[in-house]
Amino acid sequence: MMIWETGTENKFRILISKIPLFHRHITEEVVRRRAEESAFGRKSDRVQEEDVVAAFFSDVPSPFYSMMVRLLGQNGFDYKKYGFPKNRQE
Repeated sequence: MMIWETGTENKFRILISKIPLFHRHITEEVVRRRAEESAFGRKSDRVQEEDVVAAFFSDVPSPFYSMMVRLLGQNGFDYKKYGFPKNRQE
């Protein structure tokens, strides 16, 4: 398990708490794993906001895309700063 920047992890936990209960656990598992993979790929020793954003955009099913974009924005994740969304409509 990789270290997370404190602010990023706090925002992530708040965002996860707003995801419908029946999707919350799997979303948290998948996004945590993908974010850590992203940080590792950047050769970073910790997960940063850009890793969480990339993780959310990597595997979100189409029916949940607009909800995810809304939740990211409402919870302080500046996804546009990292070039998202890419090739999809908000």
